[in-house]
Amino acid sequence: MQLLQRRTAGEAIFDFVNNVFMLIICFVTLYPVWYVLVNSFNEGADAMRGGIYWWPRVFSLGSYQAVFANNGIMTAMGVTIAKTLIGTIVHVFFTAMIAYAYSRKELIGRKLYMLIGTITLFFGGGLIPTYLLIRDLRLLDSFWVYIIPAMFSFFDLIIFMAFFRELPDALEEAAKIDGANDFGIFCRIVLPVSMPVVATIALFHGVYQWNDYFTGMIYINNTDLQPIQTYLYRVVAQSSSNQMIAAAPGVVAQSVTSQSIKLATMVVTTLPIVLVYPFLQKYFVKGLMIGSIKG
Repeated sequence: MQLLQRRTAGEAIFDFVNNVFMLIICFVTLYPVWYVLVNSFNEGADAMRGGIYWWPRVFSLGSYQAVFANNGIMTAMGVTIAKTLIGTIVHVFFTAMIAYAYSRKELIGRKLYMLIGTITLFFGGGLIPTYLLIRDLRLLDSFWVYIIPAMFSFFDLIIFMAFFRELPDALEEAAKIDGANDFGIFCRIVLPVSMPVVATIALFHGVYQWNDYFTGMIYINNTDLQPIQTYLYRVVAQSSSNQMIAAAPGVVAQSVTSQSIKLATMVVTTLPIVLVYPFLQKYFVKGLMIGSIKG
């Protein structure tokens, strides 16, 4: 009885320490985001004095007015939305189609293909050879540089394969009896019943497409084709924020600073994906668990 009481007391102490530790981790993770949000809603000139930690001291929407008054950020947002939607659809369909072929036992040379694909998970060609390849494919300063190189991922293929192998063979046998070919089986039967893994991979790649700034920075010189994350990089790392202040209305320009423009731009570029992610987070866990439990 005493041993049971000691164990119960020990578990209570452990739970308390664990909860405190998790609260500290949550605070350390979320507070920088809150700090950026609070300062973005504060008047820029007043924020330069510092001392703003929890609430805006002088509430102002001037920084956001300056951001949305700039046509470049709206163009970049449109490019990001387009490449995220198109890139995700193309990536999911193309990767799933290859994964379906890989999952077939009758595929000749399947083990060799798997070995070659696994090697690509650990070794890459490097930045310069990749740039030369993109140049030779005439994808520089093209919208399709966001889509074509990202059409396929071997890591996502593995997740697709694990799910496809769990599908009953009776589905395909019935479709073949009805006269369906392999492509028809894939489009009409396999994909509709694979929506959990499709949603998972779509979320994976959609988040990647939204957050990708490197592709636009390396392969795109035309500012009209740069995504929102590359635009954010220009604002934070370069002097684009001063140009946004100069383009803002006179009253707004007097109440904002380069720092407040940067903070407001960060909020605008990250808010959409932050709002969507909590509703789709369960698919990350579900996708990682696909194929991990047998029986």
